[in-house]
Amino acid sequence: MAGLVIVISGPGGAGKGTVVEKLVAADPELSLSRSWTTRDRRPGEAEDAYVFVSEEAFLEHRDAGGFLEWNHFLGGNYYASPVPDIDAAQDLVLEIDVNGAQQIFDGPKEALYVFIDTPSLEEQRQRLISRGDSADKVEERMAAGADERKLAESIPYIHVVNDDVDECSAEVAALIEEYRSSGTC
Repeated sequence: MAGLVIVISGPGGAGKGTVVEKLVAADPELSLSRSWTTRDRRPGEAEDAYVFVSEEAFLEHRDAGGFLEWNHFLGGNYYASPVPDIDAAQDLVLEIDVNGAQQIFDGPKEALYVFIDTPSLEEQRQRLISRGDSADKVEERMAAGADERKLAESIPYIHVVNDDVDECSAEVAALIEEYRSSGTC
């Protein structure tokens, strides 16, 4: 990996996927790592949102050293960021959970860490409900969000509140530009 690494994390419902989508669309120097998962595709979710694989295929790839980071997450599913095969001129965006970010932080590659959060817990809950999560899943994600916020304290994240997706995207884009200029976090 020759380019810079930008790690974007945050609880479910924070809007990090939307922010990352806007960043990558606006900046040709960014390449999004497409995560692998063993979970089923959500209704209406694009086929290329993830690399959807069986648990067996996932574990084989993991055991062969094919992931930068991986995690066993809610509902018993695995998620991972594959070792990238990108143009060295591009910077790699990883949209991953805090456990995955900890693996990157503990590794040899420096990164910019951005934690995107909701303005309030009630806003997080409403966003999860509006995207179609079941009541049980909403409660699981709320609890996981609390855990992620706590774990994030051990990583040098820059925290950005997503109250307005355009403003949040602009703030993160400015952080990336600053990181590119300085070469360090």
